[in-house]
Amino acid sequence: MATPRAQPQPAAGGGAGGPPGGVTMRMFHGDVFLGEADVFPMKQGGEGSLPFPSNEIRISHLSPTSERCPPLAILQTIAPFSVRCKLQAKLMPPHPSLHRLYLTCFNEYKSAVVVVGDEELHLVAMPSKVEKVPCFWCCSVRSGIYAASVGMLNLRCLAIVFDLDETLIVANTMKSFEDRIDMLSRRMDMEDDPVRIAGMAAEIKRYIEDKDLLKEFIDTDTVTDNGRIVGTQKEEVLPISGGQELFFRPVIRLPERNAIITRINPEIRDTSVFVKLRPAWEDLRSYLTAKGRKRFEVYVCTMAERDYALEMWRLLDPEANLISLHNLAERVVCVKSGSKKCLQNVFKDKGCHPKMAMVIDDRLQVWDEKDQPRVHVVPAYTPYYAPQAEMANAVPVLCVARNVACNVRGGFFREFDENLLRKVFELMYENELLDLPYAPDVGDYLVCEDTNFAPNNKDAAPIPEGMSGAEVEKRLNGLSYPRDQKQIPSSTRLSDDEGVAIRGISGGTNIQANGGSLATTPSLFVTVLQEIGRLCESRVEFRSTVSGGKNLQFSVEVLFSNEKIGIGIGKTRDEAQVQAAEKALQNLESNYLSYMLPVAGVLNKDVNKPPGSGNGFLEDVTLSDDISIEEPSGSSLKEQDHSNALDRLSSVINLIRELCLEDQHVVFRDQARESGSALNGEYHFQAELGGQILGRGIGSNRDFAKLQAAEEALKTLKTTTDPQIKKHLRPTQQLNFPFCPTRR
Repeated sequence: MATPRAQPQPAAGGGAGGPPGGVTMRMFHGDVFLGEADVFPMKQGGEGSLPFPSNEIRISHLSPTSERCPPLAILQTIAPFSVRCKLQAKLMPPHPSLHRLYLTCFNEYKSAVVVVGDEELHLVAMPSKVEKVPCFWCCSVRSGIYAASVGMLNLRCLAIVFDLDETLIVANTMKSFEDRIDMLSRRMDMEDDPVRIAGMAAEIKRYIEDKDLLKEFIDTDTVTDNGRIVGTQKEEVLPISGGQELFFRPVIRLPERNAIITRINPEIRDTSVFVKLRPAWEDLRSYLTAKGRKRFEVYVCTMAERDYALEMWRLLDPEANLISLHNLAERVVCVKSGSKKCLQNVFKDKGCHPKMAMVIDDRLQVWDEKDQPRVHVVPAYTPYYAPQAEMANAVPVLCVARNVACNVRGGFFREFDENLLRKVFELMYENELLDLPYAPDVGDYLVCEDTNFAPNNKDAAPIPEGMSGAEVEKRLNGLSYPRDQKQIPSSTRLSDDEGVAIRGISGGTNIQANGGSLATTPSLFVTVLQEIGRLCESRVEFRSTVSGGKNLQFSVEVLFSNEKIGIGIGKTRDEAQVQAAEKALQNLESNYLSYMLPVAGVLNKDVNKPPGSGNGFLEDVTLSDDISIEEPSGSSLKEQDHSNALDRLSSVINLIRELCLEDQHVVFRDQARESGSALNGEYHFQAELGGQILGRGIGSNRDFAKLQAAEEALKTLKTTTDPQIKKHLRPTQQLNFPFCPTRR
C-alpha cells in the first residue's frame, strides 16, 4: 500500500507568488487550453534554460498510473536531480481544467508528459507549504524509459543481463574440437612435467569423448551414451517477433552430462554443435521465475553470431519463461567482436535504465567502463580443463550468482523503500534540488573484484575452451579463428542465503573512492601469494563480502587450495586485501615451518629470517623493504585462533581418510588422559594406524595438540616406505598437501 501524502489544500483566492525570474506560459493538454502558469528555473540566473519550446507548455499525455511509487521517486531513480524548473498556476482561483489535471496527477500517482524530441518532460504535482495553488516540478528523462520503469518498480523487479560463451555454456563444432585436441597434443610433446602431461592427457580424453558423440550425431542423428542409443528429438523453433517461419531442429539432450547436441542449420549437418551447459543453471533460472513472480527482466548480450546466440538461448530457456518470444528479438543483443558491451545499447528499446540492471559475465573488461561496477564476474566455465571446478566449493558458481542477484535486489529496494520513498513523501514544492534523496544504483550493492591480478596456473585453462562468439560463423564454415586468452578475476562470494539482505561485517564507514590507511599496494602482496601458489601448484583465491547499509565495510578472505588462511577488514576493498594478504603470508609461513620442522616438541629453531631469504617457501620472491611479515614463535600454530585450528584439523583428518583403506582408521590417543596426570599443563596426542605411531603433538589446547599429531601423521602417510603402514593405505593414492612447497 502506498504511503499517504499530505493532501493539497483547496485554493483560497489570490495570485500565486513564486521566486523571482518567472516566465508566464500558456498550458495545453493536446489542444485544450488549461490556463497560464509561472515557470521558474531551478537555478538562479537560469534565464534561457527553460525547456519548453515556443514558450508554451503542451502536454501530450499522462504517464501510466503507479500503484505505490509517486512519480518523483521514479524520476529520481532513473534520472537523479533532473528537475529543470518549477511551475505554479498564475491565476487564483486556477482554471478548472488545470486544477483537475493537478488533482488527477497528485491522487493517481501520474505525471503530465511534455514530449520534446527524444526527451520527456514530466510535470510532477507537488504539495505546497504556503501556496494553495496547483504547482509542479518539471523533470526531464529519456523518452520511453519512465513507462518501463513504472512497472519494474511497482513489481520490485530489476534487469539481469547474461553473457553466453564460457559464462553459461561452452560450445564446440567438429573443427574446434579437432583444433583444441591438436593444440594440446603439441603442448604435451613439449612438456617435461609428468603431472602436467597427465592432466593434458585427461583433458584430451574428455575432448575426444565429446567429439566422438558429435561425430556420431552428424553421421546418424543418434549418439551412444553409456551403452544406450539416444535418438534426436525434433524441437519446434517458434518464430520470433517479425522473424522466420516455424521450423524444427534435431536435438539430443543428455542431462546426465549437462550437454545438448543441436544443429544450427537443420539442413547442413556440418553446423552441428556440442553444447555444455553450466551446472546449476536450473537453480538460477528457477529463482528468476519462482512461483510466477518476475524478479528480474532478462536480457542477453554476447559477441556471438545472431543465429547461434538465439539457438543457445533457446536451449537454455526452451519454454521462453525468461524472455518471451515477443521480446526475444530485442532482448538478445549481439555485439561485434572487439567492441565494448554497453548497457545503454542493451536497452536500446528503452526497456530498462542501466542503474537498475546487473550483468553476469566471465569478463569485466569487455564492458564499457561506466557499466563495470554493475558486472558480477564469474570464473570462466572450463568443463574440459577442470570439470570438477564447478563443484569444488560448497556453492556452485551459478548458485553464487543467484545469491548475488538476490542480495543486489534486496539492497536496491531496501534503499528505495526505506530512504528514497520515505523522503520523497516529505518533499514540498518549496524544497530545493539538494533536498532530493540519494537514488539507489545496482552498482552500489555488487562488489566487483579487481581484474588486474595475474592468475596462477590453476585459475585459467591454458587454451580457451569452446568458441568465442564471433568465432562461431567461421567455425561453422570450416575456418579457423584466433582467440585471445581471457584474464579471469578472483571470484566474488556473497551470501548463499535466500534472504535479500547484503550480509557482511556490521558497522563500518563510508566507502572511499581511493586509498585506505595502508600505503602498501595490494598487488604486491597478491603477487607474493600467487607466486606461492605457483610453486605449490595450489589455487589462490580472494573473496569479498560487504556489509549492508550506507556505512559499508569490506571483508576479504584469502583461500589457499580452498582453505581459508587469512582475512582482512577495511574501509575499501584494497585496504581489506592488504590486511588479508599479510595475514595469509604469516599463516602460510607458520604452517610451512610446522610442516618442515619436527613436531614432536616446541619449535626452537631461529625463525627470524626475513621472508624470501632462501627458506624454500618464498624463494625467488622479492618484497620491498617497507613490508614486514611477522614470524611465528613458540607453537607452530597461533593458538589464539581456535576456530581456524578446528577447521584445519577437520581438513587434515579428511585428507588422512582419503589415504587409508575404507576399513582402516587413524586413532588419536590422549596420552595425558591415559596416564591420569597432566603434563605441565600441556596436552600430548599421538596418532596411530594399525598399532604404528604416525605422529605426535603437544599443545596447551587439546585441539592444537591433536592437529600437530594429525599433520605429522599426514606427512608420514605421504612419505612412508614402511610396509607395515603401507598395507593399510590405498594403492597409488596421492596426497594434495596444501602447504607443500615442493610438489612438482
